[in-house]
Amino acid sequence: MAVTQQLARIPAGYLAACRQSADASPDGDPRWDPPAYDVLDLDWAPALLERVGEVGGLGEVHLDALRRATDGDTALDLGFLDTPPHAIAPFGGAPTGLDAAQVASVSTLLGQIDMPVLLAALPADERAAASLIGQVGGITGGLRPYLLEHFDALRDFYVDAAERHLLVVLWWD
Repeated sequence: MAVTQQLARIPAGYLAACRQSADASPDGDPRWDPPAYDVLDLDWAPALLERVGEVGGLGEVHLDALRRATDGDTALDLGFLDTPPHAIAPFGGAPTGLDAAQVASVSTLLGQIDMPVLLAALPADERAAASLIGQVGGITGGLRPYLLEHFDALRDFYVDAAERHLLVVLWWD
């Protein structure tokens, strides 16, 4: 089983209801089950996207936004989502999240990143490009299309979350 990055965009009220369920349940069950259309599987793309930003000369403000988009923040109290037997991240670190204001900021900054330009800064040779950003093994369909698809999905996910004033919870599963 592969461990991949997961993101869920949720209303603050849903998070509060999950916390309340965990507190009321004898085994800490938060009843975490966000709708499938509000969950994004980023596969293993986060570290590769960050590395493309570094190699491509992405400015620190935008690079930090890319990192926050995939790393989250520990300011939200999500400990109840990390309690066995109902932990949502049994194979990774504790879940992290971004509040609605952080989501809006990250969304704006992601919208300013020109990923095709960053990808063009990689060596033309696929193996050399993969080696430079730390990708081991081939990617079906090619490295650049894979990264562009995942970046576009991440950006669009945050745009929608910002428009709907939602929080984003992140974990590896």
